[in-house]
Amino acid sequence: MSGLDWALLIVGGGLGAGGRYVLDGVIMRGRTGVFPLGILIVNITGSFLLGLLTGLGMAIAPTWVSIIGVGVLGGFTTFSTVSAETVLLAQRGRRDWAWLNLLGTLVVCVVAAALGLMIGGLFPR
Repeated sequence: MSGLDWALLIVGGGLGAGGRYVLDGVIMRGRTGVFPLGILIVNITGSFLLGLLTGLGMAIAPTWVSIIGVGVLGGFTTFSTVSAETVLLAQRGRRDWAWLNLLGTLVVCVVAAALGLMIGGLFPR
């Protein structure tokens, strides 16, 4: 990767993180102390898009796969927030929601990534 490619990857990561913040904020507006639906939707969307990008394979230049996949989608999705919110839910006595957040994120995001891979694989290479 060239210096410009690295710069694009870094900027993409910032844009992805900004997109996560905005989308989570829109979904969670007025919903304090409840299930972290915003981050769940962010991670489902990001998992699907990364699966789609990966499924497209050689239809996209490897450098752009890195910039979009690692940069934009890596900045967009977040495991650390899921982890912290799961612990906070458990500490607030909402162990049911904590388990739902943890296991639900895992299962639904893997399914979303698999669906993206499948759809991406339908396009000619």
